[in-house]
Amino acid sequence: MGFNDILEDVGSMGKFQIIHILLVTSPSLLLTMHNLFQNFLAAIPEHHCRIPLEVNDSRYANVVGRLQTEELLRVFIPLDRNQEPEKCLMYSSPQWHLLDLNGTHGNVTEYHTQKCTDGWTYDNSKFKASTVTEWDLVCDQRSLRWITQSIYMAGLLVGAMVLGRLSDKFGRRTLLLWSHLQMAVSGTCAAFSSSYPLLCFWRFLCGIATSGLILNAFSLRVEWIPTRFRTSVEMISNYVYTTGQMVLAAVAYGIQHWRWLQLTLSAPFFIFFFYSWWLPESARWLILNDKADVALKQLRRIAKINGKEVEGKKLTLEILKSSMKDEQLTAKNKHGVLDLFRTPVIRKIACCTMLAWFATGFAYYGLAIDLQGFGVDIYLIQFIFGAVDVPAKFIGFVSMSLIGRRFTHSTSLILAGCVIVANIFIPKELNALRMSLAAIGKGCLATAFSCCYLYSGELYPTVVRQTGMGLVSTTARVGAMIAPIVRLSGDYVWFLPMTIYSGVAIVAGLAICALPETRNKPLPETIEGIENRAIKGAGKDKDSRRTDISLHETHQSLMKQTV
Repeated sequence: MGFNDILEDVGSMGKFQIIHILLVTSPSLLLTMHNLFQNFLAAIPEHHCRIPLEVNDSRYANVVGRLQTEELLRVFIPLDRNQEPEKCLMYSSPQWHLLDLNGTHGNVTEYHTQKCTDGWTYDNSKFKASTVTEWDLVCDQRSLRWITQSIYMAGLLVGAMVLGRLSDKFGRRTLLLWSHLQMAVSGTCAAFSSSYPLLCFWRFLCGIATSGLILNAFSLRVEWIPTRFRTSVEMISNYVYTTGQMVLAAVAYGIQHWRWLQLTLSAPFFIFFFYSWWLPESARWLILNDKADVALKQLRRIAKINGKEVEGKKLTLEILKSSMKDEQLTAKNKHGVLDLFRTPVIRKIACCTMLAWFATGFAYYGLAIDLQGFGVDIYLIQFIFGAVDVPAKFIGFVSMSLIGRRFTHSTSLILAGCVIVANIFIPKELNALRMSLAAIGKGCLATAFSCCYLYSGELYPTVVRQTGMGLVSTTARVGAMIAPIVRLSGDYVWFLPMTIYSGVAIVAGLAICALPETRNKPLPETIEGIENRAIKGAGKDKDSRRTDISLHETHQSLMKQTV
């Protein structure tokens, strides 16, 4: 009897599993919002240099108080190419002649400009407050607004490397509880940050906690449900992530102050922390770590909740230990990261999947974290970017099932790259068209993300599957971390970020074509098995080519005899 059979006996997808999945998956709704919070955390409202309250020229000192805002802007702020007030420049001295008051023109030759000296005035109609308005992250300090997102993604990377190992040592439930508490505390502290560096520090800790929550929630979800339900459950969890993107638009619209929004997205993790004490530890982990007696108690408790108390009492320690013999043997014969690069076939798989994951995370977050750049209402485009994932993931699921993993993954990345680069040539005045193309690109990248998990899991053999998946997910986080930094190049060459995002996606899509198809094929067990399968495949190709040449020569010989 395998462990999967034991899960079927104690209730299969019973009452416990449904409650368990609901409780473990619910935080994903808010984790999505934390991942894409940058758009509202560091939103840039319309702004211009703050107009001085005191005027040195006695002729106009009494006039300033009677002037309208537009008239004051005309005097103090020059216009840009679009005839809008400059965001980072002001006149060195007021240009009173532009008002044409009482026919007095003043000094018409004085048009020298300078950088803002008294700070900035912001339009608060869309955003009550953001980190940009609080710490004046505009003009020369504009690039600093991307730092929080890169640091948050760096936290995700560190969390994936550190908490993943700790969960194997101390258990999934323990690390899940810690991650909930860390997210609640760090997120709340971030909302009360007194300086920008302090905010970056708390966001870094939020990123670490996010990785812990994603990794351990996934493990607890799949390790407590039978194999036949895993695909459906993971599809539901993917749509929870998508729903979070759409809900973020509504929440951010209702709470337009970044501190209150940060607090709203973080405080619920205190609730998640308290109810997670009810969740049981993974029985698989307990058995593999010589705690079969605890696992037996957990399984009998679950059988009782599912109304299978009789079946639960039939379980013994010997049955549990025998059900995990293969897994225990695999755990003893662990392979390291270097084993992914020792032989040619597994090396090619590792390099191509690393590039694919990097490109997907890189381009996905490159598009998703700068919604203001599309010139459309930020709340509307956030909702659209979330909604487009619904059909995209469904189409990807159908395509992977009917056509194949390699075709779906490769096509989605290449199509995303083409759509992104096409947007460069669309005039900025056509906001609706640019937004539509960006949404299509975002949908393609969402499909690519769905392919990543399934396709990579089927490519790596059992003995290095966890190691391989850990490696490629790390490269995806590296891509997500670099994406905001690449955005900075847009301050010098406006089309450069999109060119880089699209180029990397297209190259990765082409690289996937070098990988084998895995649809309807058994999962590989060992590295040697993959190498031997490739050698046999190459031998069959050579035999096929020889047969084709032989047939061609025979055909030519017959033709000559006929002539």
